[in-house]
Amino acid sequence: MTAQARSCRFLIPGNASLRTGGYRYDRRIVGGLEALGWTVHRVALQAGFPLPTAAALRHAETAVQAIPDGAIAVADGLAFGAMPQIVQRHAQRLAWVALVHHPLWLETGLPAAEAARLREAEAESLRHARRVITTSEATAQAVAAMGVAASLITVVEPGTDPAPLAAGSAAGEPPCLLCIATLTPRKGHRVLIEALAGLCDIPWRLRCLGSLTMDADCAARIHGAIGAAGLADRVGLEGEADDAAMDAAYAAADLFVLPSFYEGYGMVLAEALARGLPIVATTAGAIPGTVPADAGMLVPPGDPAALRDALAALLDPAQGAVNRARLAAGARRARSLLPAWPAIARRFAAALEGV
Repeated sequence: MTAQARSCRFLIPGNASLRTGGYRYDRRIVGGLEALGWTVHRVALQAGFPLPTAAALRHAETAVQAIPDGAIAVADGLAFGAMPQIVQRHAQRLAWVALVHHPLWLETGLPAAEAARLREAEAESLRHARRVITTSEATAQAVAAMGVAASLITVVEPGTDPAPLAAGSAAGEPPCLLCIATLTPRKGHRVLIEALAGLCDIPWRLRCLGSLTMDADCAARIHGAIGAAGLADRVGLEGEADDAAMDAAYAAADLFVLPSFYEGYGMVLAEALARGLPIVATTAGAIPGTVPADAGMLVPPGDPAALRDALAALLDPAQGAVNRARLAAGARRARSLLPAWPAIARRFAAALEGV
């Protein structure tokens, strides 16, 4: 591919400045491609995907129609899998590249019929992709299960910025658990609250950073669960945080916890490893490939008893500190192996050049 031809359109639905893992990945890739000399034309689609309104689909059709023939069109999977008719209509003139963070139909809480419809729609869209880029091997396997040939799938995991090791809580303070995740059913906050409700006899506190407005109903239910469990003085729902606030939260944490029902990668888990933090998470999706066995304790998703046992082992006043130190040593070993964003951008660029 010549330098003149190193250009693409990047389709992103909704507010591209949101601080979810998927949007953060998109922003870093766009910036990385531009640093490599690519011309990246951002194509903004309306919010509402993967359940777009008729108006959002009409807007998407107009936006896609304006892309010139022969262009590489990279589409965030949140939209790509939800507009199969548009993808199909333009498949002959555009080089579609699907960026799949995680399959749409695996979102927790979807009615069975809705999940089946999304799976069918996403599979149809993927049939027209010249290349499918996933953020983990687990997601690549899920995409392959939808009928995509392995030769068309490229795994480009997120990068991770170097970060200082966490200092942890101050002397005399209870161990600080940190969870960074948008409050949606898939992230498993309700399971975490249920697990912690059985550990009131030992000291700990939990900080939850993540949007309280993307799914306001879910956030309200979690707030109610905290109150019902009598944990209002131990659990803080702090809302979305900027980079400085997130860095400060990581620095003051003793343990990172993410009880997700599914993760296509889990960027916050890699960021916790970069700080040398021990991790408690689940075996869902790509998490076992992100968190090494010697750096974290992984339990089945949706199992509050198993999650409680893991947390108890790391919070126990007698042995918790020793157990946390053992996993923290594993996290420190893993942090040196985390890929940096410039290398990830080069891998993404190579995948585009092969289209």
